[in-house]
Amino acid sequence: QVHLVDSGGGLVQAGGSLRLSCAASGIIFSDHAGGWYRRAPGKQRELVATITSDGSTDYADSVKGRFTISRDNAEKMVHLQMNSLKPEDTAVYYCTIWDSIRHSWGQGTQVTVSS
Repeated sequence: QVHLVDSGGGLVQAGGSLRLSCAASGIIFSDHAGGWYRRAPGKQRELVATITSDGSTDYADSVKGRFTISRDNAEKMVHLQMNSLKPEDTAVYYCTIWDSIRHSWGQGTQVTVSS
């Protein structure tokens, strides 16, 4: 069965950086696209970034130029490098992996950005 573990969240000051990681198991990872969602207090889930099986990426306007998504097929990992963090980036971040059949989600990792 599919299992995703999110990690790397924490408390950081505005302007700082964090690197989130997602470890996948139970899938042929190279056949899947991946991405990161976030859920901030009082808001619905927002799609932050995606990466396809061939490495093409896309980003929400709110994070473009600050966040970078990447994947390592050998390690079955998806990463989200977050730079120039802002208080409005505070949220629980969730890794997701999908193919044409289904989506899988990680448990989430908390990111808190202080002023």
